[in-house]
Amino acid sequence: MKLKLDENIDLRVITLLHLAGHDVATVPGQGLSSAPDPEVIDVCRREGRCLVTCDRGFGNRLKYNPFNYAGIVIIRLPSRYKFADWREAIETFITGLDTADVTGKLWIIQQGKILESQAIEREETN
Repeated sequence: MKLKLDENIDLRVITLLHLAGHDVATVPGQGLSSAPDPEVIDVCRREGRCLVTCDRGFGNRLKYNPFNYAGIVIIRLPSRYKFADWREAIETFITGLDTADVTGKLWIIQQGKILESQAIEREETN
């Protein structure tokens, strides 16, 4: 899977994702740090990459309809998190990718679970 890690993701998790066979790019690595959210998600769309972020704003399905993207994954960590929390979230994500397709979906990863929010499908107009 082609992934883009947002600037709020602990970059130490890249190794876990690479070992699982995923193609990982990062927002900082592409010079997009502090870029507006619409610009970041548009780059993900153009590159066919699933966005992995902690930014809950990407969970707004009206503004960022997952149907239009290669997937949006929001990681929710405890308020006082440790690297072990990151590891658990990424391992949950990797397991989810092994069993399901995130394309066109919004996944929220929290406490070892993946919650999937349905996309808003566009209605055809005549």
